[in-house]
Amino acid sequence: MTTLALPLPLIKIGLVSVSDRASAGVYTDQGLPALQEWLRQAIANPIEWVTALIPDEQAKISATLIDLLDHACPLVLTTGGTGPAPRDVTPEATLAIADRVMPGFGEQMRQISLAFVPTAILSRQTAVIRGQSLVINLPGQPKAIAETLGGLKNADGQSTVQGIFAAVPYCVDLIGGPYIVTRPSVCKAFRPKTAVNAALEQAAQQV
Repeated sequence: MTTLALPLPLIKIGLVSVSDRASAGVYTDQGLPALQEWLRQAIANPIEWVTALIPDEQAKISATLIDLLDHACPLVLTTGGTGPAPRDVTPEATLAIADRVMPGFGEQMRQISLAFVPTAILSRQTAVIRGQSLVINLPGQPKAIAETLGGLKNADGQSTVQGIFAAVPYCVDLIGGPYIVTRPSVCKAFRPKTAVNAALEQAAQQV
């Protein structure tokens, strides 16, 4: 029996770049473009972006996250403000709006970054669930964003360390969000066989 292809659901993704200087126009923000570039390559679904560039102010970060979640973003990614400096308060702002904490995301991001710099242990990235939405704190550098999302590959293109995004689609499934299909050449999402929607996966091959 042939499986009929279905339209891929639209996914609304919230992106927040946290930086005093970029938000003040001292330099051009690189976080939002880096996030959008990687996600466009990795996700087959049509995407609606909701973006914000804000300073390192805890109350402002928390309010922005809540606003994005109120606008029905099942996935929100932040970049910047996760170090140990006094103005790095993105994790605190994220935890303040959380229903549940997902520490494995931060653990894996640090593991990936440790392959490049010993100061990765200073990073305080985390992830939380609020309602039916997943919020993940990412590092601030474009190169580090791509590495933590996509993981590490050897010279033959084989994955050596899994990136965190491989677990994101199934997590979004479990909390009641839309079905996200990834392009395996960029990021092969993992789902148990019983959770795979064959019709949507087939539709993605036609995109």
